[in-house]
Amino acid sequence: MNDCPRFGVNYTPSRGWFHHWLDFDLDDVRRDLDAIAGLGLDHVRVFPLWPVFQPNRTLIRARAVDQLVALVDAAGERGLDVNVDGLQGHLSSFDFRPAWLSTWHRRNMFAEPDVVEAEADYLRTLAAALADRPNFIGMTIGNETNQFAGEPHPDPDRIEPEQADAWLARLLAACEQAAPAKSHLHSFYDAAWYLDDHPFTPAQAARRGFATAIHSWVFNGTAQTYGSNSVAVDHHAAYLIELSKAWSLDAHRPVWLQEVGAPAPHIPPGQAAEFALATIANALDCPDLYAVTWWCSHDVDRALADFPEVEYSLGLLANDGRVKPAGAAVARLAEQVRRDWAPPPPRRTALVLDLPEHPGKRSICAPGGAFFEAYMNQVAAGTRPAVVLAERASDAAHLDARGISEVRRSSG
Repeated sequence: MNDCPRFGVNYTPSRGWFHHWLDFDLDDVRRDLDAIAGLGLDHVRVFPLWPVFQPNRTLIRARAVDQLVALVDAAGERGLDVNVDGLQGHLSSFDFRPAWLSTWHRRNMFAEPDVVEAEADYLRTLAAALADRPNFIGMTIGNETNQFAGEPHPDPDRIEPEQADAWLARLLAACEQAAPAKSHLHSFYDAAWYLDDHPFTPAQAARRGFATAIHSWVFNGTAQTYGSNSVAVDHHAAYLIELSKAWSLDAHRPVWLQEVGAPAPHIPPGQAAEFALATIANALDCPDLYAVTWWCSHDVDRALADFPEVEYSLGLLANDGRVKPAGAAVARLAEQVRRDWAPPPPRRTALVLDLPEHPGKRSICAPGGAFFEAYMNQVAAGTRPAVVLAERASDAAHLDARGISEVRRSSG
């Protein structure tokens, strides 16, 4: 893939956060989108709240769908393309699952046929409403839906990897049926890559959907273990991108850095711009990067209670629309990349990962794990490492397709 990567942001409304769907005001949305477009970004990722849009298993609210279409149209008027996350799901430490899945109506969102069909109907409805919009990129099934399937969630819906795969296939097919010319995908948080025996697997992450979505957060132990000014912090997103490519069947599958942010205090506020520039520059050095989408557009209003402290200051824009230092840095970098883009050369040296898909000790890939540290040691020594699975380390055709000319073994 030689196209210049896209630059965008996850849209967090400045007034009311995602609760704005309960009191939707298109003028507020337009003002926010003006500020985002003013940064020179080209897309947003938006989040309908699932209980607001589908409060009953057989009721999808037409007015809410119309409001989503109005938001997408307003974005298009400002030159912004839109990806829509369907099943919200989980956002900034809060769960938003409809009442028909909880307490007295407790059912497994991944495994029970009538529930899965209701989810498919919901995604199909959203995708169909937007299918003719030229600025509609496509659907993401939901935001980090794998967090509902296991630890550390306090009340997970237990499934096996085969059930997880069937669920992904069914819901991606629903999106494709409703909007066949669009680019649909799913997103995981990093348990899929790092957590032993998690039911959603690296192969599913890297083989289902049009691209692999990476959500790179250094509060996952990276910053705590290695420090905010470390190789591991600056290269965490690039590491996840390269780790994902090891599991892909397509040597040049697009990878979307769909969430990345500078969480305080793990990244001190005064270092946020520097962190953004280093993280994105290292991600851009990975072949086949489709897009960088920062989390998030606007800071959470401090009038809203009970968010973890980290969530209040992740925006490129302050809650009143002022551009923050990280926002200015990302805007400058996006402009520079569009002007001077040249695809990165292949990563010629690959570190061998000996790990079965499931079950497997994925924790060797996590911060502090043997493979993670082997990779970061290679980076610190000046190597641009790729990652290759042990089963493909002698596959000349696979290595050649990826441009790999040397493989190195690691204790991981």
